[in-house]
Amino acid sequence: MWRNMTEASISLGEDQFSCPICQDLLKDPVTIPCGHSYCMNCITDCWNKDDQKGVYSCPQCRQTFTPRPALNKNVMLDEMVEKLKKTRSALSYAGPGDEECDVCTGRKRKAVKSCLMCLESYCQTHFECHEESHTRKRHKVTDATGRIQEMICSKHDRLLEVFCRSDQKCICLICVMDEHKTHDTVSAEAERTEKQKQVGETVIIIQKKIQERQTELQKLSEFVQTHKSSAQAAVEDSERIFTELIHCIEKSQSEVIQMIRDREKAEVSQAEGLLKQLEQEIDDLRRDAELKQLLHTENHIHFLERFQSLSVPPAARDNINVTSLLSYDDVDESVSMLREKLEDLCKEATENIYVIPHMEIVTTSELRTRDEFLQYSCQLTLDPNTAHKYLCLTEGNRVATFIGADQQYPVHPDRFHGFSQVLCRESVCGRCYWEVEWSGMAGVGISVSYKSISRKGGGFECVFGFNNQSWRLSCSDSRCAFRHNQKTIKLPIFYSSSRIGVYVDHRAGILSFYRVSDTMTLIHRIQTTFTQPLYPGFGINFGSTLKLSSAEIL
Repeated sequence: MWRNMTEASISLGEDQFSCPICQDLLKDPVTIPCGHSYCMNCITDCWNKDDQKGVYSCPQCRQTFTPRPALNKNVMLDEMVEKLKKTRSALSYAGPGDEECDVCTGRKRKAVKSCLMCLESYCQTHFECHEESHTRKRHKVTDATGRIQEMICSKHDRLLEVFCRSDQKCICLICVMDEHKTHDTVSAEAERTEKQKQVGETVIIIQKKIQERQTELQKLSEFVQTHKSSAQAAVEDSERIFTELIHCIEKSQSEVIQMIRDREKAEVSQAEGLLKQLEQEIDDLRRDAELKQLLHTENHIHFLERFQSLSVPPAARDNINVTSLLSYDDVDESVSMLREKLEDLCKEATENIYVIPHMEIVTTSELRTRDEFLQYSCQLTLDPNTAHKYLCLTEGNRVATFIGADQQYPVHPDRFHGFSQVLCRESVCGRCYWEVEWSGMAGVGISVSYKSISRKGGGFECVFGFNNQSWRLSCSDSRCAFRHNQKTIKLPIFYSSSRIGVYVDHRAGILSFYRVSDTMTLIHRIQTTFTQPLYPGFGINFGSTLKLSSAEIL
C-alpha cells in the first residue's frame, strides 16, 4: 500500500509544480497576484503581447491587473521544484540495460542500490524504505550495477563472499564446507585487497611504460621534425646549386656555340674571298675568243694595235689546294669529355649523399634493457700474438694502451705490423654481447673481424673497417663513424658515456653498437651476412686506452 501512495504522491507533485503555459516543471518560478505560478520567461512573453492594451491577465483564471505587476522569483517554490527534479531523476524508469527495482510493480523504475543480504535491487524510494526497516542492523548494500546475479552462487543460491585460491574462483559459505573444505580460502574482501595491491603495482608499471613511450614519442617527433627541416634545407640548397650549375652549363654551351660560329665565320669569309679571286681570274683567262678572232682578221693595222693588249698573258697566281673539309671533331671530343667528367662528378656526388649523419630507429622488442643484453655476455681477452708493437697489454690482457715504444714482442705471423691494432683470442658465434671502455682524445676503433684479415703491410686490407673482412665503429672526442669496406657513415657524437656495448647475432647477421649508461642507446646497427667466425678487434690511436669491461659492473 505504501508503494502505491509513494508513486501517487510523486505524480501529484509533478502536476502541482508544472507551468500551465509550457507544461513542464517550473523554471525560475514566479507567483502573480491571483496566486497562480508560472515560469518567469513564460509569463513575461505572455504579458509582453498585452503591452499595447495596458491590461494584463492571468492565463488560467483571466483575472486582470493594471498596471503590469512586478515579477519576483518565488524562492521557496524554486527549492521545492529542484527537490522534485532530483526525486524524479532518481525515480526514473528502467531502460534497456538498466538494473530494475525488484519491489516496483507494473512499470519498474531504475535500481540505484542492491542489498547483498536481501539479494534485491531497489529504486531510490524503495531503497529508503529498505533502510528505514533495517535501522537496528544495517544490511550490506552496493551500487546497482546489473550484476547481482553474478554475485550469487548458482549451486546454493547464496552470496559469493569467499575466494578459493586453489581454484581461483569465488564461492559461497556452503561451498567452503563442501567441495572446497580442504582448499586455501580467504574472504573475497581480503583477496580483493591483495589483488588490488597487484593492480596498483601494475598501474604503476603501466604508467611508467607510458611515460617512457611518451618520452620516446617526443624524441622521435623531434627527430622527425628536425629531419624534415634538414631535408627541406638540403632540397632547397640542392635546387639552388643545380640551378647555378645549369646556368653555368648553359653559359658554357653559349660560349662553345659562339666559338664555333666565330670560327665558321672566319674560315668561310676567307674561302669566299678566294672564291671571288678565282672567279676574276677565270674571267681574265677567258680572252681566247678575242685572240682567235684576231688571228682571222685581215686588217693588219687592227691586228697590230690589239696585239699589244691581248698577247700578254695574265699574271700567274699561286694555286689553291683544298686538302680536306673543315672539321669540328676536336670540339666534339672536348664536349664529350666534359660530359663524361660531369657524369662522373654527379655520380660521385650522388653516392656521397648517402654517407651523411643519421639516426637509426630500431623497432625490435627482443632486447631493450641492459639486463636483457647481459644474458648473452661473453668473457674476452686480448691476444698478445696479434698486438702491434706499440700497444702495451696489461691487467691480464684486458687493457690495451698506445705507448709509442717498441714492446719487443716476439715475431709471430698473426701480429699486425702496419697499424696499432689487436684481436681477441676468443671468437664470437650465436648471440654475444661485450662492453668496452675507452679514453684518449685520438680515440679508438671498436671492431669485429674475420681471422683471415691481412696482418702485414700498410694497405687498406690490414685496417679494420677498410675492407670486406671487418666492421668498425670509430670513436673520438671529435667524431663518430661506422666503417666497412672503405665506406664511411658519419654518426652523431656522444659525450655522456665512454662505455660501448657491442651485440652480435651471428646467425641473423646483426651487429649493433650501444652507448651504455643508465639506459641502452643505439649508436648504429647493421644487418648483413657473416660467412666466417667473428673476432672482436680494436684499433688504439696515439695516447688512447681501451679496456674490456666486466659487463656486470656499471
